[in-house]
Amino acid sequence: MRRLLRENGLSLVLGALFLVMLLGHALAGHRENNEDRREHGRVTIGFAAYLQTGHFLESVFENWESEFFQMGFYIVLTVFLRQKGSAESKSLEGKEEVDEDPRQKRADPRAPVPVRRGGWVLKLYEHSLGLAFVLLFLASFALHALSGLKLYNEERLAHGQAAASLGEYVGGSRFWFESFQNWQSEFLAVLAIVGLSIFLREKGSPESKPVASPHSETGSG
Repeated sequence: MRRLLRENGLSLVLGALFLVMLLGHALAGHRENNEDRREHGRVTIGFAAYLQTGHFLESVFENWESEFFQMGFYIVLTVFLRQKGSAESKSLEGKEEVDEDPRQKRADPRAPVPVRRGGWVLKLYEHSLGLAFVLLFLASFALHALSGLKLYNEERLAHGQAAASLGEYVGGSRFWFESFQNWQSEFLAVLAIVGLSIFLREKGSPESKPVASPHSETGSG
């Protein structure tokens, strides 16, 4: 158990925090939704029923969408772009270990299977991290649209209006207002860590440069 915690502590703690925050999100959302229902003379619902509502699902997938969008974009941008002095950037000059051709390591028995196999499998694996985030974004974007439509129509029906189609909802301002308000905050957060890591330090964190490094030093190595 001690070895498991030492080798996987970061993932375990982040996973636990995610579940705690998701539960808190659901509990607070359930209470807020029922308060709104009471104000409008509607019947309140139980917690299990709330988890299936557009009110909960839309708020979840709307946020996941922005996270995956920002992270995927950031991963791709750091391949080509640099920021002098930032721990989040590659060095301004020369190549780094991440730029090495993996085909030179094909004979290494410790290399991942796609590297040893080569061909199209390796070609796909070379960009698998970025592709994974693209797929996660597309999936959460679609789920945001579907759950957002569900919430939108729940509100319309409560006000005696006809239900809207998916095309009408996605083509309307509400869906894009929900998306852009999250996207802008995600890119602001990334901009903050890229910029602040030029001048500020956190001893022991791989996201920071060594404390004694000059501000002009680029990269965290």
